[in-house]
Amino acid sequence: MIIQEVIDHIEEFAPTAYAEDFDNVGLLVGDAQTEVNGALITLDTLESVVDEAIEKNCNLIISFHPIIFSGLKKLNGKNYVERTVIKAIQHNIAIYAIHTALDNQYKGVNDMISEKLKLKNRQILIPRRNSIKKLTTFIPTADADKLRKALFAAGAGSIGNYDNCSFNLEGKGSFKPNEDANPTIGEVGEVHFEEETQIGVTYPVHSEDKILKTLFQNHPYEEVAYEISSLGNSHQHLGMGMIGELENETEEEEFLKLVKKTFHSGCVRHSKLRGKPVKRVAVLGGSGSFAIEQAKKAGADMYITADLKYHDFYKAEEKLVLADIGHYESEQFTKNLLHSYLTKKISNFALILADTNTNPIKYI
Repeated sequence: MIIQEVIDHIEEFAPTAYAEDFDNVGLLVGDAQTEVNGALITLDTLESVVDEAIEKNCNLIISFHPIIFSGLKKLNGKNYVERTVIKAIQHNIAIYAIHTALDNQYKGVNDMISEKLKLKNRQILIPRRNSIKKLTTFIPTADADKLRKALFAAGAGSIGNYDNCSFNLEGKGSFKPNEDANPTIGEVGEVHFEEETQIGVTYPVHSEDKILKTLFQNHPYEEVAYEISSLGNSHQHLGMGMIGELENETEEEEFLKLVKKTFHSGCVRHSKLRGKPVKRVAVLGGSGSFAIEQAKKAGADMYITADLKYHDFYKAEEKLVLADIGHYESEQFTKNLLHSYLTKKISNFALILADTNTNPIKYI
């Protein structure tokens, strides 16, 4: 198996089309056509992680965080980023990063946090907008059913918990083939009227190439009439953060102790306790101060995230409890998620969970 085939599996799960604009995801180091000996799965890629990959004969590192985030202008080994990249190149080790593509995945980072906390009735905290498109096409009625089924199989027509969704309108289309045409129906130089069905289906942005390929392969006309429009609708299964409910209300301090134990946090920094039980919990792995207001609007009793600054804690305004469990701690199970997914897809080389602890923060 080559690296590109591994990437295809990863991006089927978490398409890079849904990574945030500021991010740097995908294959950061290496040639996608290289054959894979083994893959090391890690939260961060550091020199020590590259050393572990060398020791375990892995020529691919699959990392949550990208080692190259800002542009590299030099490769002189003067900082940890440059040294890591140089060592990977010297040993022909490729590095792939997934980061916010997985953050935005429904079964991604925040679902793992919610699973550890046993939250029920989970929903995306900040559903992603502008991630849905609509295809409208016109086809002879006799061929409409075949095309609909093919588009559904390609990933079109899914809305929330429903699939095979489409809108169909019967009508009559007209066209006149010119002398260069090779019409499937009708004659050159003659106006032809055909009983047609207008089919409308929505699809996720990342599937567009596949959807259009399916359309062209299953449409009988030489010239396929179709329209594509971008929708501002929120995608229910894409976005940042998650909110859910505990099975039973829990006293605040007791729940914070449970969170600390579950995520092996050196400490949990939190805002003022309200003296109210915790039932509804919002979570967002990594730096999550930007979602505080959304957690309030969603009615969360507690919001669990990381990297909160001094003034962020004032934003609680006693409407909820803010809990900072640490960046590494909130995302530590991500590599387990990737390992579990890929082992179900790939069996012809070793997929190894990195042993290296890459948490740069220590507690006394």
